[in-house]
Amino acid sequence: MQAHAGTRMAPPSGHRFLLISLLGVFAFHCFTRGQKNSTLIFATENTIRNCSCSADIRDCDYSLANLMCSCKTVLPFAIERTSYSGHLTIWFTDTSALGLLLNFTLVQDLKLSLCGTNTLPTEYLAIWGLKRLRINTEAKHASPEQSLLVHSAGEAEPRDKPLASHTGWQTCRYVSFLDMTLFNRESSLKSFSVENVAGMANNFPYFPYFNTFPILSNKSYVVTFIY
Repeated sequence: MQAHAGTRMAPPSGHRFLLISLLGVFAFHCFTRGQKNSTLIFATENTIRNCSCSADIRDCDYSLANLMCSCKTVLPFAIERTSYSGHLTIWFTDTSALGLLLNFTLVQDLKLSLCGTNTLPTEYLAIWGLKRLRINTEAKHASPEQSLLVHSAGEAEPRDKPLASHTGWQTCRYVSFLDMTLFNRESSLKSFSVENVAGMANNFPYFPYFNTFPILSNKSYVVTFIY
């Protein structure tokens, strides 16, 4: 007798497409499950968009951010102070929204991307606990992204912990002053730090922030100027 080799029937094309789709979803889930989302904030007209993104978004691509990230609209007067121990990226065209978002905010890893060609005024942002700063001025200057390691101290406040009182701000030893005019020029990012600074309002009388924000007078701080 002549043996006949059995042949397997290929699954219908519809089933094959469904199987491939399911495998793709499973692979994407496995890839993103261990990824930490980053926070992206950008201003459009009179509103602010706060987004949680699982992947990097090309700077200043608002349409892609709205498509790929989970975003919600926040009115400027409804902004609450929040700490960030993860990655925070802010796209901006002027300094008005930045002051609301960053002044005396705990941010460890910050990226600022200028998305316009406006000349920025001489203003300073005061940021608590900043460890690393990245800036992108590609919209204004054809220069690569710059990165600066500010300090490498231990962990600051817990991630995304709302601070209802001023107690959390007073526990941070590191304060950075960011000169916003650095976005007007193409020079390299620079900084210098002053340690063991006490009596902040007396040592820096030209910074009005200390007159409106309570800081312990008997505490020693590390002050960094970024320009």
